[in-house]
Amino acid sequence: MDYQTSQHRIPIATGGELNLTRFQPELTHGLPILCWHGAIESGRIFHSRSGKGLAPWLAQQGHEVMVIDQRGRGSASPRPARGASFSQREVIINEVAAALAACLNLSGQSRCHIMAHSWGGVLIAAHLARAPGSREHIASQVYFGTKRRVRVQNPSKWLYIDLIWKGLAPLARGLCGYLPARALRWGSDDEYAASHADSVAWVRETAWQDPEDGFDYAAALAHGGLPPTLHLAGHRDKALGHPRDVARFVEECGPHRHALRVLGRENGQGRDYGHLDMLTHPDAMKDIYPQALAWCQAHQDDAVSVEEDTEKTAR
Repeated sequence: MDYQTSQHRIPIATGGELNLTRFQPELTHGLPILCWHGAIESGRIFHSRSGKGLAPWLAQQGHEVMVIDQRGRGSASPRPARGASFSQREVIINEVAAALAACLNLSGQSRCHIMAHSWGGVLIAAHLARAPGSREHIASQVYFGTKRRVRVQNPSKWLYIDLIWKGLAPLARGLCGYLPARALRWGSDDEYAASHADSVAWVRETAWQDPEDGFDYAAALAHGGLPPTLHLAGHRDKALGHPRDVARFVEECGPHRHALRVLGRENGQGRDYGHLDMLTHPDAMKDIYPQALAWCQAHQDDAVSVEEDTEKTAR
C-alpha cells in the first residue's frame, strides 16, 4: 500500500520543538500509532532513510503512523550543547503531552496506540503516571526492550551500564556540557546533560521518583497502571533490556493488562534478538512487527476482551 510522508514541527511552551514524521497511507484504517524513541537515539530507530523499518511497514498495512523526535534529536531543536539542556521531567510533562495532542489533532481521532523503544517506554509510562487523564486517549501500547533499573549482573552490564553509562558518560557530560554520544559512537544522537543525569539516577536507584519534585511514579501507577501493554524483550539482550529487567519494569508499572514476550528461537522467532535489531533487523518484519500490530488490533475497541498472556522471564 502506498503512503506519503510529511514533517511537522511541534513547538513546546518551555522552548524548542519536537519533530513529527507522519506516515499517511492512501487508505487508512484503525487508530493512529505514535512512536517514541529511546535514549541517545532519534525516531530513525523506527524508519531508515531507505524506507525500511517499523513505521513504513505499519503504513503499508494501512495504519497512520507518527514518529516523534524529542527536542534535540533528529532535526528537532535546540541541539544539546553547554547551556542548552532539558530534564527528563520536561519530556514527561511537556513533550509527551504535546506529541499526543498533535497525533490526535492530525489524525482527527480521539485515541491512538503507542509504540516505544527502550527508555522511551519509561518516559511514556512516567507521563501516564503524572497525567492519568492521558490514559483514556491511548488504546494500547507496545514497549520494545523497555526497562528502568538494571539489576542483572554480567560482563555486558558491567561494560555498557556500569563503565560507560554510569561512569564514562558523566565524565564526558561534565567536560562538554552535554553527552556527545555521536562523537563517541555510543549512539545515533546526543543527549542533554540534565536528561542524561536523570536517567543515570533512575537506572541506579531502587525508588522510581522524580529528582526534581520527588513525585513517586510507581506509587501513582499502582492506582491504575497502564493501558494494555505488550512488553517485548530480546533473548540476546544482556544489558540494555535484559528480559529479567523488563519483567521487573512490568511489575513496577502496577496492575495493567499485559503480555511479556521474549524474542528468540525458543519462542518461535527465526533468530535470537538483541536491543536494537528487534526493530532494525530485516527479519523483524516477519518475526516481530506482526506481533506488535496484532496487539494493537486486538485492543482497537474497548469492548474487546483479551486474555492476559503468561509472563516469560529469561532463563
